[in-house]
Order: sequence, then C-alpha cells, then structure tokens
Amino acid sequence: MALLLNVVYLLLLAALSPWLLYAAIRKGKYTRGLSDRFFGTAPRRAPGQNTIWLHAVSVGEVNLLETLLQEIDDCIPDSECVISTTTRTGFELAQKKYSSRTIFYAPLDFSWAVRRTLDRLHPKMLILAETELWPNLLHYSHRRGLPVAIINGRLSEKSARGYRRLGPIMRRLLQKMSLLAVQSDEYAERFIQLGADPQTVHVTGSVKFDGAATDRSNPRTKELRVLAAVDEDTTVLLAGSTQQAEEEMILAAYRRLKVDHENLRLIIVPRHRERFDAVAGMITREGHRLVRRSQLEADSVVDPSAVLLVDIIGELGAWWGMADIGLVGGCFGKRGGQNMIEPSAYGVATCFGPDTRNFRDIVQLLLAKEAAVVIRDGQQLHDFIQKCLTDRAYARALGVRARELVIEQQGATGRTTSLLRDLLQKPTE
Repeated sequence: MALLLNVVYLLLLAALSPWLLYAAIRKGKYTRGLSDRFFGTAPRRAPGQNTIWLHAVSVGEVNLLETLLQEIDDCIPDSECVISTTTRTGFELAQKKYSSRTIFYAPLDFSWAVRRTLDRLHPKMLILAETELWPNLLHYSHRRGLPVAIINGRLSEKSARGYRRLGPIMRRLLQKMSLLAVQSDEYAERFIQLGADPQTVHVTGSVKFDGAATDRSNPRTKELRVLAAVDEDTTVLLAGSTQQAEEEMILAAYRRLKVDHENLRLIIVPRHRERFDAVAGMITREGHRLVRRSQLEADSVVDPSAVLLVDIIGELGAWWGMADIGLVGGCFGKRGGQNMIEPSAYGVATCFGPDTRNFRDIVQLLLAKEAAVVIRDGQQLHDFIQKCLTDRAYARALGVRARELVIEQQGATGRTTSLLRDLLQKPTE
C-alpha cells in the first residue's frame, strides 16, 4: 500500500511540477523546508522526552493551537510540544507566536519521510488540528502504537461526499484514529457514517471560541492604536482576511461613505502576503492615500485620512480589537469564509458574505442570536456600514450580542485537553 501511494504521489508531483515551479519562482512558495518535507529531517528528540507532536497546516490552525498549548503545559506538565506546519506563512507565524518551541515543516506523505520524522521525534502522541487525514502518516503512526488525535475536527458535507467515494479505504483510515474531538453533533455523525469508531468520536465544541480575546483594552491593541494614530473619536472600519472581491467592495463603499463621515477610517488586512502589493496598488488607484503597516514606526507621522494596509502576518487579532464595524473576508468566491469569531469576541458590528461553509456552525449560532449580518453584494455592504454609522445603538447591540455568544461558547479547549490526557494515560494495546 505504501509503495503504491508513493508512486501515486510522485506521479501527482510530476503532473503538477510546471505549476509548482511557477509558484516557487513567482511567489516563493514551496522552496523552504524541502529537507523536512521530502526527507523527514525534523529536529531530533530523545525517546524519553515525552514529546507531543502537533500539526497545524497554516495560519488559522497555528492560531488555533495557542490555548491548547497552554492547557497541555498545565495539565500534562512533563510533556514537550513540537509543532509542524505545511505553509510558509504558517511556519513563520508559528516561529513568531511560539518562539520557545520547536517548529518544523511537516513531511509530505511519502513513506520514507513519514518514517524518518517519527524516528527522529519519538512522539508519544500526534495531534492533528482540524481534519488532516494522510494515509502513510496514519498507517505508520498506528503501526508504532502511537495515539493519533484530531482536535477541533470538522467535516463539511462536500468533503464527506468526496471521502465516501473512497469507501473501505476511508473506513480503514478512520479506524486508525484514537480520538476525534469534533466541533458539533453534525460533524460527529459524518465521521461515524464514514467508518470512525463511535467510541473515539467526542463532541467538544470549537476551540476557536477559547482563543478569542474579548478585552478591547489589551496591551497589543492599545499599542497598535497609538502606532496608527487612531484616536477615540475615530470610527474604525476594518476588512480582515480579505480577497480581491471584498477589497473592491470595501473601497467602493468607503469612498461613498467617507464624504459624510469624516471620522471614518478604513483598515484592510489581506489574507495572503503575496497580495500585499496588489492591494496597495488597488488603494491608490481608487484615489485614496495609503499607509502601509510595515512602514509604521513609533515616531511616524500618520495621515489619519489614509487607508491603512496591514501588510504584516499575525496581527489581525489585535487590529480587530480597535474596530467598530467589520467585514470578514473569504466569503465571496470559493474559499468558504474566514474566522468571524475574533471580531465577534471584541463586540465588533460584523458582516460577511454568503459563502461561509468552513464556519457553518459558527455562522448559524451568530445569525440565530442576531449577532452578525450576511451581505451579498457591494450595495448591501454599503447599506450595512451606513446603518451602523447612523444608528449607533443598532451597531452596539449587534456587537454586544456577538461578544456574549462567544463567551457562552467557550470551554472546548479544556474538554479537548482532558480527552488528550486520558488518551496519553491509556495503556498501549
């Protein structure tokens, strides 16, 4: 089976090689961590170090680990957590957020890379953030008696349909999982229908609620507010994790609304670093003054009427802490939405587009509580912002309900850590 998978992976790489080469040259993708990825050269750990290996694909999953790592340190104090990522942005953020921990690139699912990574790490447990099911990784972990857990698991109906086509193969993969800690009953049922052992499936809620800060006066947000010259009289309109569609809409709405609302300030935080320059060009072509976050220093003189482009990865959470009105990106097109918990936790009057399949449960909770608004085009975005600007009581109530919801939902991290601790203590079969 492993040999067949290796052949399939190599054929896929060969077929994709022109695109991969283009991405490497033009965008700098896939060029880092090649040794870790292809040859499994993860940092060595002694067999007796009680190492726990956590894998987080990219930025979202890396952020997700923050509260879990704290809980593991408290509840499993003799353990050492090491973190792997897949993307460069995820790797860089992990190095920044968890600088005292060992960070490396995850091996590709070639048998030799997986085996060597396991040989070098000697992990006592493998924890996969959300849903990462790689056959060789699961096979060789299971063969060594290594407990493998998915935390904050989710499984959309579309993904479930795709997995069903694998039939018995998917069943065998899921049977090798020791724990599936999932966000909702709906996701739990899908995993069980695909073949997971019901005894390994537990509904814990979403860990993302626990990682959300609710204090708008936190030190980092206060620091950024001073750096960007955002005073208390300024109404901050923030578009976070954006793609081109949201950027075009927010700039058009801002241009119209700024005429009657001089204290309105727009901050844009694109989802991907490779688009920073393109967004900067978009802002200036629209006739707006531009300030780039990367150029701000403590003694900078900032034009308060300029659009602020946050071209630094990992700061979005703190910027949400000063926002009054927010647009969550990734909800137009095919991405499936980005995290709307952060602005909700800060009490931001939040809207997002129609495609939120990646956060379906969270969106359902928000909408049921009337704590967020779905917008479907640029005109509806304009109308939502205008209503928030002219009816402050409406905007304030929207944000209060959102913040209350986040606080009500917190606690998944503790439930997840308890299950992980029990799994570690369970005798190896």
